[in-house]
Amino acid sequence: MSDDDFMQASDEEEYDFDYEDDDDGNDEAVDIENKYYNAKQLKLSDPEEAIDEFLGVTALEEEKGDWGFKGLKQAIKLEFRLQRYDKAIEHYEQLLTYVKSAVTRNYSEKSINNMLDHIEKASAAADADAGAGKCLEAFYSLTLQCFQSTNNERLWLKTNIKLCKLLLDRRDYATVTRKLRELHRACEREDGTDDPSKGTYALEIYALEIQMYAETRNNKQLKRLYRRALKVRSAVPHPKIMGIIRECGGKMHMSEENWKDAQSDFFESFRNYDEAGSLQRIQVLKYLLLTTMLMRSDINPFDSQETKPYRNDARIAAMTDLVDAYQRDDVHRYEDVLKRNTDLLADPFIAENIDEVTRNMRTKAVHRLIAPYQRLRLSWIAAQLRIGADEARDIVGYLILDGQVDGKIDQRQGIVEIDSRTDSDRTRAIWDLAATIPLYFDQIFKDGDGLRSVTGDAPMGGAGGVGGPGGGGDLTEIGDGHQGGGSSRLSRRAKAGNLYKAGSGSGSGGGHVHASSSSGISGGGSAVWQA
Repeated sequence: MSDDDFMQASDEEEYDFDYEDDDDGNDEAVDIENKYYNAKQLKLSDPEEAIDEFLGVTALEEEKGDWGFKGLKQAIKLEFRLQRYDKAIEHYEQLLTYVKSAVTRNYSEKSINNMLDHIEKASAAADADAGAGKCLEAFYSLTLQCFQSTNNERLWLKTNIKLCKLLLDRRDYATVTRKLRELHRACEREDGTDDPSKGTYALEIYALEIQMYAETRNNKQLKRLYRRALKVRSAVPHPKIMGIIRECGGKMHMSEENWKDAQSDFFESFRNYDEAGSLQRIQVLKYLLLTTMLMRSDINPFDSQETKPYRNDARIAAMTDLVDAYQRDDVHRYEDVLKRNTDLLADPFIAENIDEVTRNMRTKAVHRLIAPYQRLRLSWIAAQLRIGADEARDIVGYLILDGQVDGKIDQRQGIVEIDSRTDSDRTRAIWDLAATIPLYFDQIFKDGDGLRSVTGDAPMGGAGGVGGPGGGGDLTEIGDGHQGGGSSRLSRRAKAGNLYKAGSGSGSGGGHVHASSSSGISGGGSAVWQA
């Protein structure tokens, strides 16, 4: 055999040997992959068998690798769904051992985040039991222990924020407060200032703290954090985070009866929730409609581009009907909508504030109802508005005290007496006139001066008077003095004042005499006085 033939034979032998090794390795990888996909096909039909198959994938691997990591993930999700929480925790702890070396850092971080999100959503489901929450908390604790030792600060922050959210849902405010302090320190520089590179995490932490203060009604701290959160400019937060911050801000403004700012915040919250695809947008839209009524605004809240698609949404139909009835001042329709949709009051925030809207509606209705009347019964007002007599009395009392109605309530007889403003003004004018008459009288009738002639300034006197021609003295009686065919008569208004007593006498001069004085009655012309 030549050297070339020998070398060729050796190459073939070596080639055959290498091929057999590769084939064995490939067969093993194919078996693992097939087992994994076979298990996935069993997930829906036989989840218990699928769990065994997924766990079997890890047993086939000689060294920890991607397929074993994937198999454990699927097994944990199924165990959680079947409420095998202890097994899920055990296998999750095993899964975390793959993070250090078996899979890449980015892949492991993304997978763990997705796993925690999945478990979080499953534990928040309506049919989830108490064990689901405890299992989720155990997952968070194991994750924090694992990634704190690997110096993966980003995943440590994310997991701690998720844990805070879980504790907040449980209303464990003491633990939440302690965790939040720890998170705030993690987002600060050594000098205590905020780290701009962690602005997004800082906003998430603010959102959690703002939620806590909103739930505990600590408005002082809530306002401080709310303003601080809005000043953060170094972050590009998830729209859901801004939705939470704005929603809590709107509730804060509502507690201060600052309806305008509340409406602005609720609109921004709705817009952010809508962008994030969060179902909370529907609830916040209800709050937006609520503030529209509290503002007593006639502007249609569905005129904006963001809210227009939800105009006919069945989930907010009840609130839409309330707004429509409110803007039409139809108190009966408003009451009917509330009675038919008692689920509206299931939200504590709406239940707390809808009473103010209802009172505004009834107050406007009472004001319109009593406007044409001067006297009416409280029982009739109550019957017209379908409310109790006590509430009717309270509303009328409020209108009187607020100056919107001029009237009084006879509580013994249950009667409301309304003073017409027109009659009141007329009566006041008559009283003013009566008060000024004595002033006019004093100016005209001065002691010993008498009436002045229309044509001159001299006191009116004459040759003839009471008691004789040209006589003087006190005037006690006034009569018709006929000389030259003249006559004298007393002003009717003076008679009404009982200022004079009618009698008979004679006077000189001709013509008509219409006024008198203590000096007598002059002749030769006429002097006229009208009171």
